[in-house]
Amino acid sequence: MIISLIGYMGSGKSHISKLLSREMDLKLIDLDKEISFQCKMPISEIFEKKGELFFRRAEREKLEEILAKDKNCVLSLGGGTPAYYNNMEIINQNSESVFLRTSVGTLAERLSRQKSKRPIIAKINEQDLPEFIAKHLFERNQFYSMAKFTLDTDRKTPGEISAEIRAFFNHR
Repeated sequence: MIISLIGYMGSGKSHISKLLSREMDLKLIDLDKEISFQCKMPISEIFEKKGELFFRRAEREKLEEILAKDKNCVLSLGGGTPAYYNNMEIINQNSESVFLRTSVGTLAERLSRQKSKRPIIAKINEQDLPEFIAKHLFERNQFYSMAKFTLDTDRKTPGEISAEIRAFFNHR
């Protein structure tokens, strides 16, 4: 079984995927880390030097490769991954997708502390961040909502979120 975690940046995909993979004894794959390793540079540098279009193509190729060869893992996807090409269709055909739905307020609070590590929001003013996030969520929600399982994450600990995901798959 492949469990694909999707959601906006800052929704906790990386943190939850580490916890979930350990608790379920599944391999952990972080799509952004795989792309960074393949390109031999951080994601922020890929965006800066090669552009977003290059990144999205590399992301698509790596996603297809992982979904074709790995069968027992937790896959943490980038926030934009579901919104490009027909990625969400491929994710759903080859894995169990889980949308970590997080409110704009919670995302803005988390992301304001991580701006330097996030190329898409690095240059956005603090006061404009909630509006930027809300706009992106509006654009991406049609893709996120295609997930097989949606979990609201606000006011929940990582342990609670992981337990809900495990319970969902244990009762199927």
